[in-house]
Amino acid sequence: MQQQTLEKPCSFEGKGLHTGKPVRMSIQPAPVNTGIRFVRSDIGPDAVVEALAVNVSNTARSTTLTQNGVNVITVEHVLSALTGLGIDNAFVTLDNEEVPILDGSARPYCDAILSDGIRQQEEERKYIELQREIVYEDAVKGIKVTVAPADEPSYEIHVDFNSQVVGVQEASWNPSVDYTTEIARCRTFVFFHEIEYLFKNNLIKGGDIDNAIVIIEHPVPRERVEALCNGLSIPVPANTSVGYLDNMKLHYDNECARHKMLDLIGDLRLCGGFLKAKVTAVKTGHFVNSQVARMIIESK
Repeated sequence: MQQQTLEKPCSFEGKGLHTGKPVRMSIQPAPVNTGIRFVRSDIGPDAVVEALAVNVSNTARSTTLTQNGVNVITVEHVLSALTGLGIDNAFVTLDNEEVPILDGSARPYCDAILSDGIRQQEEERKYIELQREIVYEDAVKGIKVTVAPADEPSYEIHVDFNSQVVGVQEASWNPSVDYTTEIARCRTFVFFHEIEYLFKNNLIKGGDIDNAIVIIEHPVPRERVEALCNGLSIPVPANTSVGYLDNMKLHYDNECARHKMLDLIGDLRLCGGFLKAKVTAVKTGHFVNSQVARMIIESK
């Protein structure tokens, strides 16, 4: 298969999920063998951060890359979109430190790229092929990620948050499945009992019910919901009963698992390209994903 890039640049405006800062971002075509590179235009044209696991500097509720003192926060959704659409080479230019969260999914990136088209390039794609199986395991936490050599890429994920609302969920993806409709539209999610902690630790400053699924696991006094919403400067939801805040309608019964799949695809792109492997992940997250991507790089 040939390498691919975008036919034309596409632009986005929004706010960062964690910083809450406004940002303008564009995804632009790039020459063969460029890979994915982030460019901080607010700093200068040389403020480049390569999408590689060696540059991961933080995995607290998202993936942050840092290179030569330049940060780019929450890179996983755009990396997932580029991977799901088969984009080998692109410059992602932004005028602030965090990628815009938009609706909490990767769908806006996919729609914009597909509207202008994808261009094949003159060189063949260089797949990352493994010589041996790679396993990351934390038996205490029940975490296990296996990356096994395969003729075609495929991903399977199993999630279990010990939640009466979410339950145990599974999802799978391979390039024969339409990424845009089956994975990209699935939104990020958070449990209500986590929000106060995250907000107090300078995270999710840009979060609201338009860009995240909020899960209420136990009854919450309405005054507590009102105080938190006022602190985040977002409207108080009409419905705050156990379940999904404001009776949010899910795209799929397993939307949470599909979003974790979205994250997994994006984080594993940090191995430096397209994997030709079977990935099986249980209870994984950004930290584990980035560690697995690093292990893949080190196995070459």
